[in-house]
Amino acid sequence: MRTSWRSSRRPRVSVGMPVYNGERYLAEAVDSLLAQTYEDFELIICDNASTDRTGEIARSYAARDTRVRYARNEKNLGAGGNFRRGFALASGEYFRWAASDDVCAPQSLARCVEVLDQEPAAVLAYPSARFIDEHGRVTGECYDDRLHLQAPRASERFRQVLERLGLCNAVYGLMRAEVLKHTGLFGDFLAADIVFLAELSLYGTFWEVPGALFFRRLHPGGTGGMDRLQFRAYWHPDRRRRFDLREWRHLVELARAVVRAPLNAAEKLRAARFLALRAIWNRDKLARELFMGMRELTTGKLLC
Repeated sequence: MRTSWRSSRRPRVSVGMPVYNGERYLAEAVDSLLAQTYEDFELIICDNASTDRTGEIARSYAARDTRVRYARNEKNLGAGGNFRRGFALASGEYFRWAASDDVCAPQSLARCVEVLDQEPAAVLAYPSARFIDEHGRVTGECYDDRLHLQAPRASERFRQVLERLGLCNAVYGLMRAEVLKHTGLFGDFLAADIVFLAELSLYGTFWEVPGALFFRRLHPGGTGGMDRLQFRAYWHPDRRRRFDLREWRHLVELARAVVRAPLNAAEKLRAARFLALRAIWNRDKLARELFMGMRELTTGKLLC
């Protein structure tokens, strides 16, 4: 893995930008971050062995702005591995990921830093999201993530995430780096961002920062435009199989998250009880996955 940067001063905020073949929108995404009114941050561009001009574009920014760092993986680590790589290279007190095709309003970082500075119980401050198309045109009103989670009980926040979560826009919010070190971050399984947000809720409250501060791009080349095989390849580049045990894997990883969380026995029991009920609610889906998985074992096409 090759890494290039010049600044040795520790910034207050680290931004990890995982990217793979993102030449089309990378410059626009980086420009929006470098235009932030809050300037005490580093931007770590993690190139997942791209085969287009991603590296050239990233290196040009690193050469002219000391806040920009560029790291290239020798091989594609998968989505989870590249997200973890960005956090491993970070040095700031606060951390966030940024997609290589999204755009942040100039006040986005400042508003999120303000929340974490003022709310010691908060572990995540995320900006409200609006959607833009491949040409940068706004396509709708602010998306209601419904993840402004203020319940004092961790088990209640955990339940709310899993019941309310739609699109994982909140994963691009600002988080406390020290808290992230105790989580499983992004695992190497499909839709690991769902499990990550649920686990993070066990450590503190979530705050939604109002206003049009985050513009998520929906386009044919993004994850939202991928078919099933492409989406699996995005998470598992070396294992392009046609079947997975997604629901089972999520259930297991959520249980692991509850076990390792710094909760008292009563709270862990409440969270575990919710997972048991969730398994009952999803029993048909779990049974179907298990049946299909057993059948696929004979052909060697099972992917966890």
